[in-house]
Order: sequence, then C-alpha cells, then structure tokens
Amino acid sequence: MLSILIVRPRSLLLASAALTCLAILDPSAALAQQAREPLPPVEVSPAQSRKQARHAARDAQGPRRAAVRRPAAAPAAPKPAVPAAAEQTPLNSNAVAESASRLGLTVRQTPATVEVISAETMREQGYRTVSEVAQGAVGVTSGDNPAEPAAFSMRGFTNSQINTLYNGIKIGPQNMTSRIMDTANLEAVEFLKGPASLISGEGAAGGAINFVTKQPHTGPIRNEADFSWDSLNSFRAHYGSGGSTNVQGLDYRFDVSRSSLNGFADDTNTKTLDVSGQLNYRISDNLKVWGAIEYREDRSKAYWGAPLVSATYSGSHATTGIVSGNYVSNYNGTNLGAVTIDDRTFNTNYNVLDNRNVAQEVWLRGGFELKLAPDLTLKSQAYGYGAERTWFNNEVQAYNSATNLVDRERFYVAHSQRLVGNITDLVWDANIAGFDNRLVTTLSSSYLDFVRPGAANFPGDSVSLVDPNRGYYGLLTTQQQTARIDNEALSFEDRLKLTRSFALIGGLRVEHIGLDRNSTDKNGLEKAGFPYTKDWAPVTGRIGYTWEAVPGLTFFSQYATGADVAANNIFLLLPTQPLDLTTARTYETGVKHLLWDNRAEWSFSAYDILRKNVYAAAGGMLLNIAGRQESKGVELAASVRPIDPLRLWGNIAYVDARYADYNFVGGSFSGNTPPNVPRIVANAGASYRFFTPWPVELGITGRHVGDRYNTDANVVTLKAYTVADVYAFVDIPKTVFNAVDQARLTFRVRNIADKRYAIWGDPFYPDQILLGAPRTYELSAAFKW
Repeated sequence: MLSILIVRPRSLLLASAALTCLAILDPSAALAQQAREPLPPVEVSPAQSRKQARHAARDAQGPRRAAVRRPAAAPAAPKPAVPAAAEQTPLNSNAVAESASRLGLTVRQTPATVEVISAETMREQGYRTVSEVAQGAVGVTSGDNPAEPAAFSMRGFTNSQINTLYNGIKIGPQNMTSRIMDTANLEAVEFLKGPASLISGEGAAGGAINFVTKQPHTGPIRNEADFSWDSLNSFRAHYGSGGSTNVQGLDYRFDVSRSSLNGFADDTNTKTLDVSGQLNYRISDNLKVWGAIEYREDRSKAYWGAPLVSATYSGSHATTGIVSGNYVSNYNGTNLGAVTIDDRTFNTNYNVLDNRNVAQEVWLRGGFELKLAPDLTLKSQAYGYGAERTWFNNEVQAYNSATNLVDRERFYVAHSQRLVGNITDLVWDANIAGFDNRLVTTLSSSYLDFVRPGAANFPGDSVSLVDPNRGYYGLLTTQQQTARIDNEALSFEDRLKLTRSFALIGGLRVEHIGLDRNSTDKNGLEKAGFPYTKDWAPVTGRIGYTWEAVPGLTFFSQYATGADVAANNIFLLLPTQPLDLTTARTYETGVKHLLWDNRAEWSFSAYDILRKNVYAAAGGMLLNIAGRQESKGVELAASVRPIDPLRLWGNIAYVDARYADYNFVGGSFSGNTPPNVPRIVANAGASYRFFTPWPVELGITGRHVGDRYNTDANVVTLKAYTVADVYAFVDIPKTVFNAVDQARLTFRVRNIADKRYAIWGDPFYPDQILLGAPRTYELSAAFKW
C-alpha cells in the first residue's frame, strides 16, 4: 500500500477531487454543513505574530464588534488574543503560518502541508538551535556544516532549494546566509512543504522555513528567564519581557540571549548573542504602527568533520555502522578502498589554530496597518538588513592512502551584505454572488548588495591522522566578487468559499529578478567575461481546495509551481556557463483530522515534485547540471492525549528522490539519490505527568534517520541511525519561590545510548563526514513572573 501511495500521488489527488465534486453536487449534503472555521476578520496589527483561529461561527464577528468598542488604549498586540476555544491543538493546527499564506489561514485551512513548532514545544523538547527544531519536524533533517550552517533537507531537496525566511523575509541564498541560531528569541518556527514561490519568491523548490521572533502582547507585563548547563560545559541564558506600557496603546517585547555551546571535538565552540525588541502602537482603532530591531552574532571555532579512512589502514580502530562504501578521494585521487571512520578521530580537530567563523547581523523593520474601510485593510512594512560574515579555516581534510596522512587545504571567504525592501498587502473581504471571498494583493520589492572577498590562494599541508600538528593558516591573498540582485513581485492570493465547508484557494505571482555580477583578481583587475548581467521573469502560482467533510476532518489537494536560480551558489559559476531558472511543480493531496474533543489529531499527505534544470555540487567548489530531480513521498503525523497525564506523539516520512537526465563527460548520475536525503525519517515521543504537590513529568523522544549518501555519486553511505533522549522536569510551587509565578527544573540526557553516527555530509567536501554528538547531560532552570 505504501508503494502505491509513493508512485501514484496524482491518482490520490484526482480521487480526492472526485469525492469533493460528488459532495458539491449533493445539495442536501452541502446544506447540511454548518459554518465551520470562517476566516477571522482582518485586525489592524503588525505582521508575524502567532495567532489562532476561532472555531465557531458565533465567534466570527466578535473581534470586529469588539474593535468598534475598543478605546485608544485597547490591545496593541500583533494579533487578536487567543480565545479559550482555540487553544493549541495536539499538532498545533490552529496556528496561522504567514509563510504559507497571506490570507490569514490556519494550518488546517491551508491546502498544503504546514507545520508550526511553537516556543512552548521548543522548551519542552529541549531544542537549543534551529537545526534541532528541524530535526523534530516531520520528514526534515539538518546539519550544522560550518561552510553552510543550519542546512536542511526536506522532501528530497536540500540547502538553497529550501527558502529560509526571517519573519517572512528572504535575505538571500540559504547556503550563503544561514547561520547557527539559538531558539530563545523565537516565538515559532514554520515549515511549509513543497514549492513555495507564491509567498517567499524564488528559491523554494523544496519548501520554506520561517523563523518568527517573539512579539509584544497586550496585558500585564510578563517576564521570563532561562538558564542551562551541560556536561560539555556549554551554557545558555535568556531573559525576556513584554506587555503593555503606561503609554496608552503601546506594547513592547524585549529579549536577550547568550549561549556558549562546546563541541565534542577538541577546541570547538559556538558562541551566540541575540538581542531583539519590538514596539506596537495603536494610534486609533483603525491605525497601528510598529517597529522592530534585532542584533545577532555568532562566533565559532568550527568542527569540519572526521576524514574517511581506509578500513585496512585503521585495522582494529575501524568502526562499523557509521559509513560504508568504497571510495577514491575526490581531493588527492588515491584509492581508499573500503572506508570507515577511525575511532581515534572521533574527537580530533584538524582545523588550524587561528581559525574563525564569525557573523554579525542587524535587522531593522517597521510598518503600519490601516483599516481603510470595514472590509479593506492596507498593511505595509519596510525592512533593512546588514550582515558581515567571515570564514577563515582549514576546510579540506582528506586521507591519502599513499602516504597515510591527512591532506589539508585552507579557505577564506567573507561576506558584506546589505538588503533593503518593502512588502505591502491590500486585503479585501467581499461577498461575490453570495460566496464569501478574501483577496490579498501584494507588491514587494528588494535590493540586495553582496560583496564577497575570497581567497586567491589555498595553502595546504599534510598532517598525521592521530594527534595532528594543527599549525596556522599561513599566507593569504584575496580576490573579490560582487553580486547585486534586485527583485520586484506582484502577487494575488484568493480564497473563495463555495459552500460552508468547501473552499478554493489559489494565487499567482509575477516576478522580476535582475542579477549584476563582477569578479576581480588579486590585483584588482576584472576577470574575463565580467561584468555581466542576467534577468528573469518567472510566473508561479498555486491552486487548491479544502473540504471539511465533517467537523474537524479536512481533505485538501493542491497544484503548485516554483522557480529559482539554478545554481546552488551563483559565485561558483563562470560567466560562460548558462544560468537559467529551474522550474518546479508539485501535486499534493492529504487529510487533516482533529478529533476526540481536541485530544487527538493526525495528518497525512502524499506528494509528487518535479524540478528541472538542477545545478548540483561536484566537489572541489565545482558544479554539475542535472536535467531533472524527481521526488515522491508520503508523510504521516499524529498526537494524542488518551488521559490527562499521558501524551503520545509520532511522525514518519518516506521519500523516493532521484536525479534524471544527469549526464556529464565520463559518466552519469541518473537514477541516483541527492546527498543528505534519507528515504525514511521518523520521530516518536511519550511523556507522563504526575500531579503531585510538586508536579513531575517524565518523557522520552526517539529519532530514526535512514541511509543517506554524501555526494551525487552515491558511493559512500552514511548509515541509518536511531537516537533517543530522556528528560524529567519538576514544577516548583509558588510557595517556594514567592518572587516568581512559575519555576521549572529540568534534567535531560541527550543520545542516551551514546550512539556514534554520521549526521551530515558536505558534497563540496566529500572526503570528510560530520559526526553527531555523543551522550551529554543537561540541567536547566526556567522562571516566569
């Protein structure tokens, strides 16, 4: 049955559509449907707050009538307060993910697979970084490869084939702009699966991941503080505060977090600092203005992985269950034969002593929301972003079977990035021939200036496999590349309710992308073929439906398209190489079901994605081009609370992703699987709460990731692994700490079985593999008052 779903998702979509048509053609069935989940009226509010939808029809007009009565000092929260009837469901399907739609749809109302992981879930599951959040999502894997931190794999696509957004804004190619980010300042992380160009623009063949910072709320000021320490001597600290001020109509939110996360390899560490704040000011019932600022910094002494080593040379130190395969070094050309990870290299750091990996980022955002008429709202935000990034490392560490040494090579690159832009929405609620309709027209524009000085020489040496003499970087000479990308887009998104339970949702995006590139050598002279320019004008869109067959049971299907710049990294292409847009399309169908008085929820989806004209990493900073990439799969998620103290949850995803028409001089990779794409990813967890005077909760989570490859050649396999974490927390009564309202102590063991496994492979550096962290112990404390 599973194989049928994989191979024929379009058949499922057509069958689902046929059932829908039968329901529409049955007037008695349609009239019998009650009003369920109407779109909430548009409130004058700043973008990107976590909001929940009202369930019942009787609530649909409540916020609008309340807004008329609200004085100037009324709530200035980014979104309406969450009603008691719309509390978080087991899979959080009441959340509104603005990275998935500008229509204000909940996850359950959206004709696509969307997952929203809240700050509460991040705290309970102990997710410290956005990479750990992704690992808990359905069918998503991630790795903090230092060349491309916070890299993701989803539905068969990786890296720049997945858009990463910050409060709904794309800042550039994911593989060049993503950084390790602490979760302390985040309100939620949103996952939109499949082509997502309609909302986030080019670069979203595999989907989009949106990081949402914490927002102001209306009401009494609330404060929170969190601290943690683990057995690697890592620590995290966070303080946050928000609420209404003494100024009528003015609310605020402020967060500051600091972390120092030590790696398991020698002399590796990542330090982060994040300071964010936002003010919301309701000038009148019809006008609200807001402004936000954020500063982020991360500094790493990076871990670049363990080298693949000849199993014959390792002898008794050879390991099993981490990697397998026969390999000829991409870097030095020696034949390693059967490869392994030598257990003497588990904690070995081959980086130079003076290495650094640094990023500093600043965000400025501001905007307004103006209700022009009862059913017409104008929303606009302007933003500016600046970043300085530096990589100064030994990045290549390739075992040489002729010398039994590790060949090394240095690399330096820096980024100076500036981005400015504006997004303006006009939201119109109307009744068309008796049908409720909402139309959102969006006009967006941005200008990106990217300066990229990089190494013009690549010092190298060879060191011993065990206890290497790490040395220093050596002589550095530089050259420079620049890119300027301007982007303008006009998009329309519409939801038409044909019956009380059936809605059509569609959209269209017309976009212009302009690229100007230049490249100079170490003497400042322009290289041959530069400068050059390129323009694209993709048209993408989505059409789908949702049908609530019975209360809480929603069927959906969609057809969506996407487009993005073909290259994984535009700076690696010569001006003579074609730089065409890739195109992507997806068919998807599924079901979302909330039942048992909101105590249980499950969702299922099947999809078929095709992406054409794909550039892929070939190792050594080179790119190949594949004609097509095909991805078919299914995803299932469920969560249930059978009794109040007990919660059970789990998810599983299966994907069959392959290249086609991938031919090059000397061979073909047609039929191969893209790197870092497992066929199966599964998560499961259980927790039980003891309602004692000092309430205690015990929990366990497990994760299974199937076999993957580290390159398009599919010759080295990163073996499947299963890891588990356990935790226990106790809620300390207020009588113990009178100064706080809530206090919680948590003890957590990560990777309790101390499993050694390969977590990620960089196809640009195929001679080395990133290993997962061993068992660690963590103690944390959280306070709210």
